[in-house]
Amino acid sequence: MSKASKYQISAIKYRPLDFENVIGQKHITDTLKKAISQKKVAKSFLFCGPKGVGKTTCARILARKLNNVIELDSAYELDAASNNSVDDIKDIIKKLNYLPFCGKYNIYIIDEVHMLSHSAFNAFLKVLEEPPSHVIFILATTEKNKVLPTVLSRCQIYDFKHINIKNLMKALIKICTLENVEYEKDALLLIAENSEGSLRDALSSFDRLKLFSNNKISRKIVAKQLGILDIQYCLQITELIIEKNIIDKNILKTLLYFEKLIKKGINRNCFINHIAAHFRNLLVLKNNGTIQFFNYSEKFKNRLYAQSKKVSYNFLIKALIICEKTDNFIRKSYNKRLTIEITLVKLIELNFSMRQEEY
Repeated sequence: MSKASKYQISAIKYRPLDFENVIGQKHITDTLKKAISQKKVAKSFLFCGPKGVGKTTCARILARKLNNVIELDSAYELDAASNNSVDDIKDIIKKLNYLPFCGKYNIYIIDEVHMLSHSAFNAFLKVLEEPPSHVIFILATTEKNKVLPTVLSRCQIYDFKHINIKNLMKALIKICTLENVEYEKDALLLIAENSEGSLRDALSSFDRLKLFSNNKISRKIVAKQLGILDIQYCLQITELIIEKNIIDKNILKTLLYFEKLIKKGINRNCFINHIAAHFRNLLVLKNNGTIQFFNYSEKFKNRLYAQSKKVSYNFLIKALIICEKTDNFIRKSYNKRLTIEITLVKLIELNFSMRQEEY
């Protein structure tokens, strides 16, 4: 077998095979383990939550535990995103009376169940309410609000959470060690923050960066490759916005700096969101003792803290409102650059007007 054919993405290579290794969902894994040990297992489960947080992984582990097998294919799986017709559900219904070939149960995992057609849902309702004694359904969805209430009422519901930065960092550090990848801690922090609570997204970024960087992942490489507005850029653009200068000069310097960031390839869709997150951090740092909750290096912690003392509560709150309005609009904007530039000018004008009020 060639080396290329052996390659596995990290999300598959390091997929947990046991509840103990599932990251960030202890409230769910503990409950499922108790249900199994106490023999109080529901007939229909609904695992809901964000993408890439362990729903399908937990469904597969649950299937193996219930049938007391180690095989990875211990359940029948249907991806409702591409198999969502009433015929797909009828095909499952036809097989329900077959006794298990291995283990105690025939277990059906239906991923992205909210994608089933209305007629497919209706065909599914009866068997979901009263499945044969040897059948268990595990449904998974990223959009619980799109699942029919009649389906929700027939399932035991488990809400999965976004995985926090601390747990994402632990996972990334562990995999870096196993893969012999050199890394800067701040680089892994950037990956974790950019993944928005999804371990799968974090590992996907890790795989890409590992290949690009020849197993040496730095903060600079992460910021450039993922188009992230790094903290040093957030600090610098905020300094330009709040600089005590003539307003026209502030605007010119800020827009020129933004031009520089565009040339670096920053993600325009996320730019204002990153600035808003930075303002939020400055707001938090207004309260003494909060610096310990930030995962940045000491250098960046000190710069953040110093900058937080230069801006007022009022400016930060009003600036966040401006950023929120822009962030809601920018994804639909045909000219994202102009939208961002207008927002930067608004922030400079806000700072200037608040300084005028002080005198």
